[in-house]
Amino acid sequence: MPFSSKLIVTYLVCCAAITFLRIVPFIVLKKFAMPKWLMEFLQFVPIVIMTTLWFSCLFTAKQGRLPKVDWQYAGATVPALAAAILTKDLLWIVIAGVASLALIRLF
Repeated sequence: MPFSSKLIVTYLVCCAAITFLRIVPFIVLKKFAMPKWLMEFLQFVPIVIMTTLWFSCLFTAKQGRLPKVDWQYAGATVPALAAAILTKDLLWIVIAGVASLALIRLF
């Protein structure tokens, strides 16, 4: 399917508009002071997102059956949990989990 110049420009304009809409909340919130309780609440957001992603990968569900454990992800969970206990740093948790999953898949 050949792309016309008009189509490419339309894609670029749409991507720019979407990017702008994603950045607007950060620009607006930077100018206002948020309450302490809201800042404390927002600190949990990265952990909740990571937990949701982990949980959805750990179990595979099929209709009409109980969820099964994906043992590759379960094996990669152990080093990630160790990194969580030792460092309490989300970056090191992700690095440990990804590296251990890569090693499991390699062997």
